[in-house]
Amino acid sequence: MKILTAEQIRTADSYTIMHESISSIALMERAADACNRWISEHFSKETTFMVVCGTGNNGGDGLAISRQLLDKGYDVQTFVVPFFSKISEDFSVNKKKLEKIKNVRITEIKDAEDIKRESYKNVVIIDAIFGSGLSKPVEGKLAEVIQRINSLQLQVIAIDMPSGLAMEDNTGFDRKNIIRARFTLTFETPKLSFLFADNAENVGEFYIVDIGIDKKFLAEQKSSNNWVTQDMATRLLRHRAKFSHKGNYGHALLIAGGYGKIGAAVLGAKACLRTGAGLVTAHVPKCGYEILQISAPETMVVTDEEEQEFSRIKDLSKFNAIGIGPGIGTSEKAAKGLKMLIQEASVNMVIDADALNILSENKTWLSFLKPESILTPHPGEFARLAGKSSTAFEAYTKQREFAKKYNAYVILKGAYSSIAAPGGEVYFNSTGNPGMATAGSGDTLTGIILGLLAQGYPPRQAVILGVYLHGLAGDIAAQEWGENALIAEDITNCLGKAFQYISN
Repeated sequence: MKILTAEQIRTADSYTIMHESISSIALMERAADACNRWISEHFSKETTFMVVCGTGNNGGDGLAISRQLLDKGYDVQTFVVPFFSKISEDFSVNKKKLEKIKNVRITEIKDAEDIKRESYKNVVIIDAIFGSGLSKPVEGKLAEVIQRINSLQLQVIAIDMPSGLAMEDNTGFDRKNIIRARFTLTFETPKLSFLFADNAENVGEFYIVDIGIDKKFLAEQKSSNNWVTQDMATRLLRHRAKFSHKGNYGHALLIAGGYGKIGAAVLGAKACLRTGAGLVTAHVPKCGYEILQISAPETMVVTDEEEQEFSRIKDLSKFNAIGIGPGIGTSEKAAKGLKMLIQEASVNMVIDADALNILSENKTWLSFLKPESILTPHPGEFARLAGKSSTAFEAYTKQREFAKKYNAYVILKGAYSSIAAPGGEVYFNSTGNPGMATAGSGDTLTGIILGLLAQGYPPRQAVILGVYLHGLAGDIAAQEWGENALIAEDITNCLGKAFQYISN
């Protein structure tokens, strides 16, 4: 799914109106109906809604939502915020429709303090002040309205966008002048700003609402930013041939583990096997030999010359893909071993954890990476590689630049993990949950991507599918054990169900 700009969304609206012979007011009605279906599924008739509307098209959506909620028997107060220079035609049409309803309560506010609750039962605010067209910080009386809404400390449902939040870059925006929503019902596609940690308290949980915009037109739009869905993952997944054998599914080499951290090798190897690699060899220090043989008996094990750390691997000829980093440490010997590996490896490679930390101390080595190498940093590791960022948008910009500069795939791990490709495209992942913020979760991701590379998936497909499967397995595990109790091994144990889920 493409993540579009405000201009592209406006163009898609116009195209739909023109080619479906539907009026803009009818499209607005369709949007209101889609929002109200979600609202009625999540809130009982005991709820009172305070719908706060600007005078543009987002406000028109809000007025249509008010009317439809009243038709369904909800208690609704509607507030019109008049501090705009323009009133849209569709807003005016919907205001007249709403005014025709008997006993309707509409208040055109004179100042922010006029927005107050009349009921003390379950009250929810619906924010329909600003939509996707906002491009500069909110100021003056409109900012006071947003501050007033936030001060009431009620649940807020934002329609399309939390008012005060721009669709992309919010650098320099005053946070107190942005709605803090519990839920955001956004039209057709996620908005880029929703996917940044800085904006989490404003967006809350977002839901993509289908309002009937022409899907073919949306898919044809050019965008560097993409939202990875189940459909995309299903299309990428390959199915096994009946007469295949383990040799058809590649031989993966995982270089991982050090004294006290052999568990990283165990987790990575198991995930690699669960992802379908035909053969997996783990290269570990001598102290890890028995642990791997007992903990992951399907894994072949070769030991380093060193007792407690990685130093080098001599023969790479048997392997179709290589993963390195989890638990190897950052000693001088490990650094030399990584440098030799980068210079000698001819197959696709996943670089994680301590291998990234070594590279951050030896940045000139980045130029020697094989084209389309895969780097999997968490935010701290990425800051060491590319420099600190003051905002998530700045980190996103650096991620794209880094991927292009080094012809690499960079996976910035976290909520909505982002994958920057060498061409500058970014893919945001739609699966995963906070329970996956646990020791070893990254090691399992390395194993998953390594397993896909070994099977012959090109790097782009391996990272998109691998990150999606990792998050989906984590979601399945969270359903089983809850987010608080989730551990990395649970993710691996749920990979089978994740594969089944996207195969259907």
